[in-house]
Amino acid sequence: MAKLRIGVIGCGSIAQYRHLPEYALNNEVELVAVCDIVEDRVKEVAEKYNAKAFTDYKELIQSGEVDAISVCTPNYLHAPISIEGLNNGLHVLCEKPMATSQEEADAMIEAANKSGKKLMIAHNQRFVRSHQLARQLIESGTIGKIYSFRTAFGHPGPEGWSIDGKESWFFEKEKAYIGAMGDLGVHKTDLLRYLLGEEIVEVGAFIETTAKEFADVDDTAVCALKTESGIIGTLAASWSYTAKEDNSTIIYGEKAIIRLEDNPTYSLVVQYTNGEVVNYELGKIQSNAEGGQNTTHVIDNFVASIVDNTEPLINGEEGMKSLAVILAAIKSNDTKTIAKVFE
Repeated sequence: MAKLRIGVIGCGSIAQYRHLPEYALNNEVELVAVCDIVEDRVKEVAEKYNAKAFTDYKELIQSGEVDAISVCTPNYLHAPISIEGLNNGLHVLCEKPMATSQEEADAMIEAANKSGKKLMIAHNQRFVRSHQLARQLIESGTIGKIYSFRTAFGHPGPEGWSIDGKESWFFEKEKAYIGAMGDLGVHKTDLLRYLLGEEIVEVGAFIETTAKEFADVDDTAVCALKTESGIIGTLAASWSYTAKEDNSTIIYGEKAIIRLEDNPTYSLVVQYTNGEVVNYELGKIQSNAEGGQNTTHVIDNFVASIVDNTEPLINGEEGMKSLAVILAAIKSNDTKTIAKVFE
């Protein structure tokens, strides 16, 4: 079978750390085109990967030279570029958050359904070994009834790793729409839905800009979440965890407590009510830091879904449901009320 021809749109940090190198390692694909509005950047990337350089995404999409694209642009362009790709018969892997509104997300899903092409959202927390094992433990009933949870995703902020530093689009409301909640919080809403196996239905949120005086988007958020069966817990997303990243999740159950990515040595710790503690050493979580996992498995899952004609693990509907929690959190903060996720 001929190799899948891939185009990557947006050549910033997420493309350079994740998408480009992971496509380069995948034997099923050929990286043929890259696109960025910064000409020097796209030329450099094109040369490195022996790909054709574009500065206009529509030109790349309509070139007839690619079968699938990765959308690695600022948030406000996720929906328009994804829809353009799907309408032109291309498979699309879109970075998170998939869109900046419910309407955009719905339009992306509709475009995917009409075109019959794959739409996948790049939520990588479902591919972390500790998270997959925790889901199995919860599903099997080993933990018993789930009572509560707390999850956090925080680090010092995108200026540390974004290609444009403090000048990054991450800090501009016009381009990002949402800050830490869109960058980090949406990863955790997706993870909680995956782990608990049920939807989040209500949100109460406090969302502030306290650490980045140069930003006009949120940098710190704390949310109380309630699931359809009545499990309540908290989610924190922040660019103000100045010294060290926190990517931990704790699930409090009837028979045990599960601690995920909360211990420097053991990525999964299960503390049973009878006093037994089981430690799992499963390798470090995906990280740009030294010693982090070198693959997110997102690219491999996307490619496999096309090659094998299977549903991607995080399709448009899944991405939309995780985004909807974030949109409800913003509404809660704005209206100072508890917001329903799906009105």
